[in-house]
Amino acid sequence: MSKLSGESIVGGVLTLLLLVMHPAWIEAADSPSHEQNHIAVVINQQSVPYDDIMTGFRARLSDHKPALKFETFRLSLNAQEQTATIAEVKEFRPRLIVALGSVALHAVSREIQDIPIVFGLVLRDSTRALPDNVTGVFLDFPLESQFSWLRRILPEARRIGVIYNPAQNQDLIVAAKQAATRFGLRLEEHAVTSPRELPAALDALANNADVFWGITDQLVVTPQTAKSLLLFSFRNRIPFIGLSEAWVKAGALYALDRDYPDIGRQCAELAEKILSGARANDLPPETPRQEAYVINRHTAEQMKLELPAKLLQGAAKVY
Repeated sequence: MSKLSGESIVGGVLTLLLLVMHPAWIEAADSPSHEQNHIAVVINQQSVPYDDIMTGFRARLSDHKPALKFETFRLSLNAQEQTATIAEVKEFRPRLIVALGSVALHAVSREIQDIPIVFGLVLRDSTRALPDNVTGVFLDFPLESQFSWLRRILPEARRIGVIYNPAQNQDLIVAAKQAATRFGLRLEEHAVTSPRELPAALDALANNADVFWGITDQLVVTPQTAKSLLLFSFRNRIPFIGLSEAWVKAGALYALDRDYPDIGRQCAELAEKILSGARANDLPPETPRQEAYVINRHTAEQMKLELPAKLLQGAAKVY
């Protein structure tokens, strides 16, 4: 048997003591330190919704002690520049990251797993699973809210026409069929897998739908298809439910609208819980809690739809 040196014995004993008596020391040595009051804000671009969300976010956390230090990082669409920006975020050593927009969320969550992330301005995507360090507020309104508003605005409608790409929205359509029945509605769904199939799907809806429900779909509802969708709506007098105010301005009958400052406050409430010790994966993502609607009165008149004065008065905006 070889003789152990004094240095080897001492080193072994110290290692054993660290492992047995103070395992947290070892864990702390391997985990990065974060500035307790640093919050990194990563955004796709600068525009009104981003500003409104951050206004609500900052207002909610204005009384936080110690005062929070915010740093904004803007992401380019260039992959190399994104990598450099993420490196800057890590160097900032934030306690929490706010990711606004899907590009920001995917870029940050792909590279950073040891810092909690709260997202906003993101649409639900059933094809992507959220990492454990991520929570936030989706832009999507719950199906129950959407169908409830449909019954209020179009009380005579019963058949909801929808065209969708199964690769993106199959789960949504299954859930929507179940939700629709609870409101006395029936979904008339038509699946398409390429833009070439869209005209035939629209023809199939012409005699089988009372309303045309627009959903977030990268194949069906796009800037390139907007003209054909709205022309179909007018020619067949089937009201189109838009995805946003921009669609209503273009000719959709109505759309649910979002209160972006309040979404910012929702994100801040999640951030507060995380800053107080909660884990992101224990905080389920939320949907907007404030709902408003915008209406196109000209579209209603063209389609011979009578909208009660009270309904128009309650709209956030009327075109």
